[in-house]
Amino acid sequence: MSEAGHGGSPVTDSARDLAREVLVHGPISRTELSRRLGLSPASLTRLSRTFLDSGILVEGPEVSDGAVGRPVKPLDVRVDARRFVGIKLTGEAALGVSTDLRADQTGSASSDLASTTLDGVLDAIERVVGALGGPAGFDGIGVSLGGNVSDGVVDRAPFLGWRDVDLRSALVDRLGIPTTVENDVVALTAAEHWFGAGRGSTDFAVLTIGAGVGYGLVVNDHVVRTADVGFGLLGHFPLDPTGPLCMDGHRGCSTAMLTTGSMCAQVSVALARQVTYDEVLLLAAQDHPVAREVVGSAVRSLGRLIAAITNIALVSTVVLAGEGVGLVEGRAAELEAAIAADRDPDGGPVRLVVDDSGFVPWARGAAAVAIQSSFGVLGT
Repeated sequence: MSEAGHGGSPVTDSARDLAREVLVHGPISRTELSRRLGLSPASLTRLSRTFLDSGILVEGPEVSDGAVGRPVKPLDVRVDARRFVGIKLTGEAALGVSTDLRADQTGSASSDLASTTLDGVLDAIERVVGALGGPAGFDGIGVSLGGNVSDGVVDRAPFLGWRDVDLRSALVDRLGIPTTVENDVVALTAAEHWFGAGRGSTDFAVLTIGAGVGYGLVVNDHVVRTADVGFGLLGHFPLDPTGPLCMDGHRGCSTAMLTTGSMCAQVSVALARQVTYDEVLLLAAQDHPVAREVVGSAVRSLGRLIAAITNIALVSTVVLAGEGVGLVEGRAAELEAAIAADRDPDGGPVRLVVDDSGFVPWARGAAAVAIQSSFGVLGT
């Protein structure tokens, strides 16, 4: 949520807006940029010159622009002008990717945590950065984790057992490069907004299911960030009054109905042995009665949660991600029916995008907030 270690002159609001538009929508004509930003051609030329001279922006091949009646050279970013590292922290590992300026993956590495102490986490991150080429080869690093983060300080991270840990400062001291620390769902939402499934959309939600339930929101083309981000508040949204209890005693909440741990626990009790999440899904597919009921209840609950998000936030697109998305495989009709059951029949259709690509989107999300921070545009 913060920016560290960036030198040079302050970036003006207009320059930040220009960088954002070209990063997200490039290649883009100057005419379109002027329209989007409300800038005169002279002001746009002046602002873009700094980025062109620094090699961040480039002019593309001439294309026809009917608005001005002559060929023009659209602006785009030189994607290899800067390199970033994005790292997703879990309670067991640091999972990292190297990326270009559009958060496209160029490499990956991971390292188990020897411990969840600050030093143990720093060691793991340093190993990942080293495996990706070393800190000298990067312009910034973004780190995301499940928890509440403010100004680079991890106020609370249950998976690591942390409170009030200044991770950003510790990483700047250790690696010597600009560092951004962010809640993992916010970072994932930022990546989907700028570079992923939400690119070009001004309003959409991101819902993650797995070890927990996470929720991100983009409204009026801005990622919503509040002081309560990272507390997992959607995790206790009521979904099924007859469902199991979560660890905090809430019956049938989203944590109880949708997390992998809760689903495994329910089936494990019935079978009198431990089962994995993949086994739960396999047993359900094989029509095992207990697994079938647990998975079916979870799918119906997920549909109810998606409908609630779209109804309350007034968005029509939801990106579903996380290690639990295997839940919906082969169950599209059942999920769509559950969503429709809680929607007004005259409401617009819900567009559901499932991202089943594993940890990479989370790490790319961390890189995305580092990219935003490097341009002084974090929070847009």
